[in-house]
Amino acid sequence: MNKVLSFLGLACRAGAVVSGEYATEKAVKSGKAKLCIVASDASDNTRKLFNDKCSYYEVPIIELGTKDELGKAIGKDYRASAAVTDSSFAEGLIKKYEELKKSE
Repeated sequence: MNKVLSFLGLACRAGAVVSGEYATEKAVKSGKAKLCIVASDASDNTRKLFNDKCSYYEVPIIELGTKDELGKAIGKDYRASAAVTDSSFAEGLIKKYEELKKSE
């Protein structure tokens, strides 16, 4: 989990991450989001919103960490959602996430 969150932090420092419900939804709708990340403890409404939006706009979505962990990884307060806007970082995060899931 730490490797994935650290990589997300790196993407954020590179300016390739937007966070917060409004900014994430806007990135998904505009086609800028290459990957959507939702915290595992986000509300049911938030998870449904992003699952539906990402399904419609064909954006990959992963559930990662808690709101607190997600926020700390990107240097903010707690965050329920974030979007990666760079395709290279998005591919790297998906790869690390899949490795994490295999090892569990």
